[in-house]
Amino acid sequence: MRLQRALARAGVTSRRRAEDLIRAGKVKVNGKVASIGTTVDPEQDVIVVRGRPVRPVAVKWIALHKPIGYVVSRHDPRGRPIVFELLPDVPALTYVGRLDVMTSGLLLLTTDGAATHRLTHPRYEVKRTYRALVHGRSANEIRQGIKRPIIIDGRPVRIVKSEVRERGRSVDLQLVLAEGRYRIVRRVCERLGLKVERLVRLSHGPVKLGRLGPGEWRYLTKREREAVEALCAA
Repeated sequence: MRLQRALARAGVTSRRRAEDLIRAGKVKVNGKVASIGTTVDPEQDVIVVRGRPVRPVAVKWIALHKPIGYVVSRHDPRGRPIVFELLPDVPALTYVGRLDVMTSGLLLLTTDGAATHRLTHPRYEVKRTYRALVHGRSANEIRQGIKRPIIIDGRPVRIVKSEVRERGRSVDLQLVLAEGRYRIVRRVCERLGLKVERLVRLSHGPVKLGRLGPGEWRYLTKREREAVEALCAA
């Protein structure tokens, strides 16, 4: 991985500040002054910043099926259950984006702060897939509505793909969005004149919810971690 990302991951400094330190000649890798563009293996290479060795941090990645009713936060002033009650005690674990209290589905959590930024910042347009059970309009009306730009907060929602299917008296709406604004799917549905009965996130970037049941969690597989690494390095 790039040296500046390794420094950010280890908690030394931000990625931007790490670049400044590298340019100033304050960082060495295996005894040699590093330069912008240097790549490292934090587990193998010896990295020193201003004469102090950087200790590699074991990065953890967790996929949780967030249940309805749980708050994505460390604390809730209203006393509602929080997602960390469902998870192992991992130091520095943080959530990658949020889901509102009435939305279920995939929630990623990690100890990698730099990756969290990369997966959530709007300019990187990381894809998320959602499935909503809705009512209020016919499937054909919804399809026509999605074809037109949906403007929220003065800018269009980045809808990459959509599938609309009748399901009894309701409609099954699946959306792939290249953004993650808070409550964005519910706000899209509001613009389309729809009432949301159920909403679940099926994927975030290369990671899928799969067969995890509500409240269940798992560590990411090696393949998933490599896919996330590749996305963050792009």
